[in-house]
Amino acid sequence: MKGKLIVGAAVGSAAVAGMVVGSRARTWWRTWGVDPAEQAAALPGDDLVADADAVDTRGITIDAPPEAVWPWLVQMGYGRAGWYSWDRMDMRGSSAEQILPELQQLAVGDTVPTDPSGGFVVRELEPHRALVLYVDAVTTAERLAAPDGDGSLPAGLAASGRFLDAATAPDFAASWAFSLQALDGGRTRLVERVRARLGTPAGTPAVPGKLLGFGVFVMTQKQMTGVRDRAERGSGPASMAYAS
Repeated sequence: MKGKLIVGAAVGSAAVAGMVVGSRARTWWRTWGVDPAEQAAALPGDDLVADADAVDTRGITIDAPPEAVWPWLVQMGYGRAGWYSWDRMDMRGSSAEQILPELQQLAVGDTVPTDPSGGFVVRELEPHRALVLYVDAVTTAERLAAPDGDGSLPAGLAASGRFLDAATAPDFAASWAFSLQALDGGRTRLVERVRARLGTPAGTPAVPGKLLGFGVFVMTQKQMTGVRDRAERGSGPASMAYAS
């Protein structure tokens, strides 16, 4: 999958950890940040992969209004502000600690990069409310066929490329939705949902799916807390004025 923050998270150190996680730990990571009502509620982008066989919903409360959270989402991406996650696995350098005005222009049809050769496509965008990214087998195949710029991909991305080359099915598709909901007291509920059609043939061992699920948790937990911490901390008067 071209969206390596999601699929690539199932390889490297996250994949190894997923192979040994026990039943008690699985219960913990499958329920972290999950509100039953949010899990059952419809979100923007659900229709993009209507026949998903893997759905992962997470939520986190941020002590800042949606207008202060949104700029951090808009500027995400490899070679942009980063993913606010485990940087050594999904990008070069470190994720931004401030809002970058030059990266605040994003529109439907744009690409949010996950590596030098491509990334997710923006399918829905409603400022301060919803951002939906999408990837499928066609764009994944294009990414796998493309050379790696200067040949120095981070280890996590290089490993995920090998994983995808062997495991991505022809009918693979995934959506990644970010929903911002205003709460009382100037707070925000950030809900993220990954819906994936893995296209796994019958009889295929379940281990890759389990690794994928744990990898999604490892990367998105760090990413969501990274967004929360940055939005709550702010980034100076100038950046916060721009965000509003």
